[in-house]
Amino acid sequence: MLAGIDIGGTKTAVILAEDPTRILFREEFPTRPDLGPEQAIEKIESLIASALALHPGLGELRLGVSCGGPLDRHRGIIQSPPNLRRWVDVPIKQILEARFGAPCLVENDANAGAIAEHRYGAGSDCQNLIFLTMGTGFGAGLILDGELYRGSSEMAGEIGHVRLTEDGPVGYGKSGSVEGWASGWGMAQFGTEMVSTATANGESTSLANIAASGQLTARDIGMAAAQGDGMARRIVERTGVKLGHALAILVDVLNPERIVIGGLALRLGDMLFEPALAAMKNEALEQSARVCQVVPARLGERIGDVSALCVAQGLSRSAPTLRV
Repeated sequence: MLAGIDIGGTKTAVILAEDPTRILFREEFPTRPDLGPEQAIEKIESLIASALALHPGLGELRLGVSCGGPLDRHRGIIQSPPNLRRWVDVPIKQILEARFGAPCLVENDANAGAIAEHRYGAGSDCQNLIFLTMGTGFGAGLILDGELYRGSSEMAGEIGHVRLTEDGPVGYGKSGSVEGWASGWGMAQFGTEMVSTATANGESTSLANIAASGQLTARDIGMAAAQGDGMARRIVERTGVKLGHALAILVDVLNPERIVIGGLALRLGDMLFEPALAAMKNEALEQSARVCQVVPARLGERIGDVSALCVAQGLSRSAPTLRV
């Protein structure tokens, strides 16, 4: 029996499954970064207990936590991710193991996503795969020569920290970073600034009121763009261009055969992909760009669930491939 906990900057999901392809229970709740971890952990424990009560006697329990880094996966400690800054040295592994008497593994969400897509999704036939989280934050999980690559201090893949421009939206504590330009939080920052400037110049947009309130989100921008709002479309296009610049860096440095993108890419589709691919091809080495496919996560909105369950399953453990 696997229990997966997917902790994100805006929502947390708890999943119970026999394996990552057979989910028995799932429930999510909003993550409140401003409140710290206590209420979220209490809710996680309550949902796991409820799930186990509904499905008793299905074998030994194993727990897996997928969360944005930085974290200490060996000790299972969450160490103030950029989108969960009040989660300071949270010993989530120790807490859950003490509560449920079961082993718990903790993993960076980008690494977990790379494994999930490599086993069950768009990368099942790849030896060199990059998975990009494009949610509240922005990170990369790397499958190189068929194996998860962690780096010397297990910090490989932090493409979100790379600076693209001297100034710009702030992400990962750095203005003009990839995370600043290409994450959901970054898109909201940039969008708020663009809308403010446009309305001051008399330009009309359906985003004006929500931007003025300071509550504009990437979801709002995507919905407005889908409905034909010109300002929203320009924001998405600009995000796509900056994403393309980040893709070009990855293509030139790692020469992957496939880059799989989750999060915003699933919701924004070609509005995002077209400018991103054009920018990537313009910036990257032609020989490397030619052999690299850039695709949305095949697991779709299930990517976070399957990722957390893969952590519980064990990232080094082989598993059957599922075409979805």
